Amino acid sequence: MGKMKFLACSFLCCIAWIAVAQPAPPPAPAPKAASPASPDPGSVAEGVYRNPFFGFSYKLPFGWVDRSDDLRQDPAASSKSMVLLSVFEHPPEATTDRLNSAVVIAVESASSYPGLKAAAQYFGPLSEVTTAKGLKAINEPYEFPVDAKPIARQDFAGQVHGLATQQSTLALLEKGYIISFTFIANNNDEMVELIEGLTFGRVKSPPQK
Repeated sequence: MGKMKFLACSFLCCIAWIAVAQPAPPPAPAPKAASPASPDPGSVAEGVYRNPFFGFSYKLPFGWVDRSDDLRQDPAASSKSMVLLSVFEHPPEATTDRLNSAVVIAVESASSYPGLKAAAQYFGPLSEVTTAKGLKAINEPYEFPVDAKPIARQDFAGQVHGLATQQSTLALLEKGYIISFTFIANNNDEMVELIEGLTFGRVKSPPQK
């Protein structure tokens, strides 16, 4: 299914820029009376990603590599799914013997998930993808507010290509879209630091030079 394809791509780009088999395209969806406004991809300035459309920002870890543009789809498909931010501790193509920690923020139209009424329901299809790639859920989805936003979270752990891997995914249903914030880390301390970079509220524009 198309949503599984997008989930798989979002998950795999976190791990190591790994190519995967692509499922067949989904059948055309039933026509809708109205569609949500196309999301703004946001931008990075002075080490901070800002997205006024969804009202959040993310402070990039110092020295990390931004590959967001490489993962964005054809603009014609942006109203259905889009990678907003994709950053890595090291260049994904670099050879390393340790996990390449990553943060991927992606958005999908909620209409891709018939019957989805709450962000926690997103973890059903997500768990199928993570389990297939070697990670298992270590808890049920739970509420994890960030700056008073009602965000759902689920945590995963396991071995990916022989490397101990931790993944935490946060999900938010907003403006007709499901926003996923996926963090890949080596350990709990690093995971906490990565998630702390996420903030909600009034998104200020970067200072003008």
